[in-house]
Amino acid sequence: MPDLPAPQPYRVQVPLRWSDMDAYGHVNNVQYLRLLEDARVVGIREWFEGRASMVDEGIVVSRHAIEYRAPLTYRPAPVEVDMWVTTVHGAGFDLGYVVRDPEDAGDQVYAVAETGLVLYDFASGRPRRLTPEVRAGLAEHQGDAVRFRWAGR
Repeated sequence: MPDLPAPQPYRVQVPLRWSDMDAYGHVNNVQYLRLLEDARVVGIREWFEGRASMVDEGIVVSRHAIEYRAPLTYRPAPVEVDMWVTTVHGAGFDLGYVVRDPEDAGDQVYAVAETGLVLYDFASGRPRRLTPEVRAGLAEHQGDAVRFRWAGR
């Protein structure tokens, strides 16, 4: 599977909604951001289970990059989102994703994506640094860069 990083990424199934479809009968490109967010919220909570969640303490999205590989049509079965850490920096980190069909042995890839996230203190209106504990937790899920076709990766 050429789109998977090493080591094995975190995997979560995300349901599709009827309203995700657009007039062309496939999942609208904007809805992919919701699919990624759903996977990210579940994953981060599980990665840091038993500790205060970054989601609860404050985290913001700094950027998204998505490369669509195939149209995704609505169906009752969920899609599978593979997720891993690609980069860790002072106040944040980047997550890579592969959105795929779990019923097709994972060979049908609908999109690859990356999201930049920054820990944020809403009271001060400023980013906050990653703690050593958070860095260690993220390191457990670190893998390769996302292999975007347009970036020559």
